[in-house]
Amino acid sequence: QLVESGGGSVQAGGSLRLSCVASEYTSSRYCMAWFRQAPGKEREGVATIDTGIGMTYYSDSVRGRFTISRDNAKNTLYLQMNGLKPEDTAMYYCAIRKRAVCWTPAYEYNYWGQGTQVTVS
Repeated sequence: QLVESGGGSVQAGGSLRLSCVASEYTSSRYCMAWFRQAPGKEREGVATIDTGIGMTYYSDSVRGRFTISRDNAKNTLYLQMNGLKPEDTAMYYCAIRKRAVCWTPAYEYNYWGQGTQVTVS
C-alpha cells in the first residue's frame, strides 16, 4: 500500500515536499518513482530511485528543481519540489516497480498510490 501526502496550492517559485509511505512491500531492490498526470494529458515520469543502489533519474522538465529521496528506516519516499511552475500543476502519484530498471513507462509499474494534487498559480 502506498499513501501520498504533502500536496497543496502554492504560488509560482514556491516549494512543496511530497511524501509516500510504502507499507507491506519488502524486497531487497526495486524502483520507486513519482509520476504526475495533468488533466487531458498522459501520466508522465517525474523522478525515480533505485532502492538498492540509490541511483536517481529525473525528467528534463524537473531536473535541477526537484529532488527524489528515500528514508529506508521509515520506508518513505520523498519528492522535494523547488522553483515550482504553473506547468507543474498535476496529480502526483507514487509507484513501485518490482524490477530494478526504473526509468520506464507508467504501465511497467506494479503498485500505485491514490495521488496527491499539486496546484501552482
